[in-house]
Amino acid sequence: QVQLVESGGGLVQPGGSLRLSCAASGNIFSINAMGWYRQAPGKERELVAAIIIGRSTNYADSVKGRFTISRDNAKNTVYLQMNSLKPEDTAVYYCNVVRYGLAYWGQGTQVTVSS
Repeated sequence: QVQLVESGGGLVQPGGSLRLSCAASGNIFSINAMGWYRQAPGKERELVAAIIIGRSTNYADSVKGRFTISRDNAKNTVYLQMNSLKPEDTAVYYCNVVRYGLAYWGQGTQVTVSS
């Protein structure tokens, strides 16, 4: 089992920044990928950014150049730095970890971009 605890969501004005954090605990060895998804009201959950361990980093086209995903191995934490936020970035953001083909999810953190 892998446990994920997210933090860092909130209300921000358009053009502002937020940083999300996701701390992993439990059986964290041999994690294959770590990433962030989001789900807006009435829409399907979508990939925002992901790190495929030892291989690549992927971003949704809508966030390229604005969001940055990073990982602190010592703290078993993955971050999502979000800059130049837009109202359309408003959603619940979920941390995701894949280990041996199984997906684990955090509880979600709300990000609201509004003036």
